Amino acid sequence: MPGGLGHYDGVVAVKRSDGSGPLHRAGRSVGRALHLPFTGTAKGLRRATHAHGAGESGLGKLIELHAVNGAGDVMITIALASTVFFSVPTDEARGRVALYLAVTMAPFALLAPVIGPLLDRVPHGRRAAMAGAMLARALLALAMSGAVATGGLELYPAALGVLVSSKAYGVVRSAVVPRLLPPRFSLVKANSRVTLAGLLATGAAAPVGIGLQQLGPAWPLYGAFALFIVGTFLAFTMPHKVDSAKGERKAMLLEHGHAPRRPGLRTVGPSVLHGLQANAALRGLSGFLIFFLAFLLRQHPLSGQSAAVSLAVVGVSAGVGNACGTAMGAGLKSRGPELIIATVLAVTLGVAVCAALLFGGLMVAVLGATAGLCQALAKLSLDALIQRDVPEEVRTSAFARSETLLQMAWVVGGSIGIALPLNGVLGMSVAAGLIATGAVLSVPGLLTAARRGQERPRVA
Repeated sequence: MPGGLGHYDGVVAVKRSDGSGPLHRAGRSVGRALHLPFTGTAKGLRRATHAHGAGESGLGKLIELHAVNGAGDVMITIALASTVFFSVPTDEARGRVALYLAVTMAPFALLAPVIGPLLDRVPHGRRAAMAGAMLARALLALAMSGAVATGGLELYPAALGVLVSSKAYGVVRSAVVPRLLPPRFSLVKANSRVTLAGLLATGAAAPVGIGLQQLGPAWPLYGAFALFIVGTFLAFTMPHKVDSAKGERKAMLLEHGHAPRRPGLRTVGPSVLHGLQANAALRGLSGFLIFFLAFLLRQHPLSGQSAAVSLAVVGVSAGVGNACGTAMGAGLKSRGPELIIATVLAVTLGVAVCAALLFGGLMVAVLGATAGLCQALAKLSLDALIQRDVPEEVRTSAFARSETLLQMAWVVGGSIGIALPLNGVLGMSVAAGLIATGAVLSVPGLLTAARRGQERPRVA
């Protein structure tokens, strides 16, 4: 009938206009095939960062934020290294790096002890503090892009601002982690996961930064600007409990048995203090090796290799060692942190002595890998000690102060590396001396605490 035919025609028209024809289906298939590598990778990363309850607790978002932070930092490092270090002769480069330390590191060493207490006064604004640190570095990276080609003095105040902002972010991050622990998740495991994400992001972003460097000296800074802008928005997606400071009080790193200067504050205990001494020695060694080997291998490359390849070999060795140590962090749950710190300090000392006696390219690479691995394990062990010995209401403050101390140790080690003559045996002897000093100060106390059989840290 005409009415039925008209209804039928309407149905046909609808079917022909719904976009489900063969051509449309083929287009959708091609689109899925093109974006599948990107969406699949993103989904895989999200599953990894949010696994084991990290997504529900908010730790996954901190992991992603720290990955962006690591990628942005390495972009700025590449831009500064190309200007301050690689673009000039070795003697002039030493002067530039010394100037960099004087103009940036020295004020930073003075400002670093102030950062922690200042952030303690704004515990309800931790998300805003992390976002502010990200935004500040984004703007400073943009400001440095105009001066990085010439390496003028105006570059150094901006670099100082980047260092201070980076330190402020690190202090707040350490304070935030305890509030984002998933159920049955230890603090050392959480820190291991966050740190490993930063290392992996750094390794992935480094080739991109080097590629951008080929386009021009300012391009890595443009990349850093974009990453830190993303990080600014990610910081505000953190859970609201990050800004909670219920029950928190400030911690003071005092000798065990001494009366606290303020009533109501408890001491952190001898294990934490000796763990800090050991970690300071390892962090000082890290700063020393970075600066000393950078100039030594540029002047005297590894046999048969260029200066760039020699630096890359040592840098990759240290990075791989650090990543392996971080990945091994979960193994700390069944062993005493004091014993681990004492052991890695002894191993590092032994390798440093061997590097001084048998100086060569292989031993330098081995020392770099050992220092990276042992520094990671010692830091995770220190985290476990703070978790175990420092009360929860003052734990975040203790993390802030320990991070400040370790950063200052890195500055001191780097300064020694700059001032030392470029003699390999002498340098490795100084490296061994740094670790030996830390061992003498900390190992007896750590072993005494381990024999006392203190309560183990909470683990998953």
